[in-house]
Parts: sequence; structure tokens; C-alpha cells
Amino acid sequence: MRIVEKAQLMSASEIDRTLQRLAHEIVEKSGGTKQLALIGVRRRGVPLAQRIAHAMRGIDGVEVPVGTLDITLYRDDLSKVASHAVLQSSDIAFPVDNMDLVLVDDVLYTGRTIRAAMNGLFDLGRPKRVSLCVLIDRGHREMPIEAQFTGRVVQTSATEIIEVRLREIDHEERVVLVDRMEG
Repeated sequence: MRIVEKAQLMSASEIDRTLQRLAHEIVEKSGGTKQLALIGVRRRGVPLAQRIAHAMRGIDGVEVPVGTLDITLYRDDLSKVASHAVLQSSDIAFPVDNMDLVLVDDVLYTGRTIRAAMNGLFDLGRPKRVSLCVLIDRGHREMPIEAQFTGRVVQTSATEIIEVRLREIDHEERVVLVDRMEG
């Protein structure tokens, strides 16, 4: 099987503009930044959450806390991921009780990653509210999970994959649509 790049969906500047817009939407719909915190889902949700928090600082001058959540042990497909899971660490240096939390991830697809993330969050405490922010929503949900804050909705086929490439992890900055081709 080979992977063929079909289209670039977002450039670096489009990603930046989208994150700025998402930061404004989150602040507006949350009624400000009091009791607000962002939780990035490891891997690409973490730099996205950090960038959104940075944009929020520019909006109202408040430092919104950012945590990192590793969902490896909460996945329902753990046996399919690897013979033994590689655990990264979660890093949430603030209490989640009574907080207005925004989970941040790169792509919303089946909803299983977010279900796992919510299981992980509720093991840490009882937030007042949990919202979801994603850069891309590609549909194909298998669970009743919906993002409250969405950068872009992209309809995809079953063989297509959306790859979010961020400079912090991938040393490039863009979102591409790729297709899995037999052969």
C-alpha cells in the first residue's frame, strides 16, 4: 500500500489564522478565561493547545493554563496499536475540578480518541464543563461526539487520511489530504 498526497488543505498562514479565530471563539463562548484551561491530546493536540493559549493571552492578557493528556491506556484499540504501548506522560499541573476545560486535538474522526480523552480527564476530577476544539473535523463518527469549536470541516472518503503537520513535531507546517492506494 502506498500513500499519495492529493491536496493541501491548509497552509501555515491558514493554520495560524484558524487558531486565532478559534481562540476568539473559545474566549467569547466561555465568557472569558476565568476557570478556563486547555488540555492538548498528545501528540498534535498539545502544540495546538499551546498556540491557542498564546493567542488568548493576546486577547485578554490572561495566561490560560495548558495541560497535556496521554490517552494511550484509555484507548479501546490498544491491542491493535502496538504489542506493548509506549506511554508518554500526561502533564496537568492544575486541578480539573470545577474548571471549564477545552480538549484540543488535531483531527476529529470516529470520536474514539475523544472518548478516551474524556475517560482520562474524569479520572483526574470533575470539571464543570468539557468542550472540544479540533483543527479539522472529517466526519465518519462512530460515537455521539461533536466539536464545539472547529477550524474546518472536510468531507473524506474511507481511504483518505488527513495529516496535520506541525513544525513542533513534523518540522513543517501544513494540513494535507492523502489517499491510501493499493499496489
